[in-house]
Amino acid sequence: MNFPVSARPKGLVLHIRFAACRAAIPLLMCLASSPALALSEIQREELPSPVTRTADDDVSPPGSAIPMPDPVGTPSTSQPAEPDAAEPDRPADSGSNRPRVDPEAPLPEVVYDLGKLPEPVRRMHNLMIEACKSGDIEKLRPLIGTGDSMTQLSLTDIDGDAVAFLKGLSGDPDGQEILAILEEVLSAGYVHVDARTPQELYVWPYFFALPLDKLDAKQRVELFKIVTAGDFDDMKQFGAYIFYRVGITPAGQWSFFVAGD
Repeated sequence: MNFPVSARPKGLVLHIRFAACRAAIPLLMCLASSPALALSEIQREELPSPVTRTADDDVSPPGSAIPMPDPVGTPSTSQPAEPDAAEPDRPADSGSNRPRVDPEAPLPEVVYDLGKLPEPVRRMHNLMIEACKSGDIEKLRPLIGTGDSMTQLSLTDIDGDAVAFLKGLSGDPDGQEILAILEEVLSAGYVHVDARTPQELYVWPYFFALPLDKLDAKQRVELFKIVTAGDFDDMKQFGAYIFYRVGITPAGQWSFFVAGD
């Protein structure tokens, strides 16, 4: 059978196109897969290499690390806190110059008779009265004593000369006001306290050991020779006589001349 000449080119062209398409399919597939493989390789090359940390590369925030204990047997570098140094023992205050008022106790005997005093006490009392009446405060110096036997003139420590300290207590420069107070105190009645003990004393005035609300009219007159009515009201609120008082030991030592509580 003879085909028309015009049909051959058409069939050949179709055959060639079909063959070309079949040949192009693997090529297209190859080309389609090649960019993906290349992109994957590019991304893999651009990734940073893993960093290996060393012991020196500590990036933890300050204070987050847990301290490790010292090895066994290694002395600790921290020093234990030293205990407070113990204060030296101080002699206990016997309180012999403090008011002796016990509302529940029987009232102590108030004594005016100086003849009932032991001789050393009476002698010291007389010497003090004579010094006060002289008007010369220096006459008290040998009676005050020195060192451990020095008369206590304040409830706290004093600095400097004892006689100068007494002058400073006085309202006048010569100390005569304080002499007048001392004489008035010694002219009042007295009480004998802590008998037969190391703290035994003879104390003037007797208000030292009496509750102020139990003073009778006569005793209040005697008190007003030493203090004012305003002072008396203040002391009643405190509960005891806290103005100047004098203590003398049974051996005749002038123990104290103080005021306050």
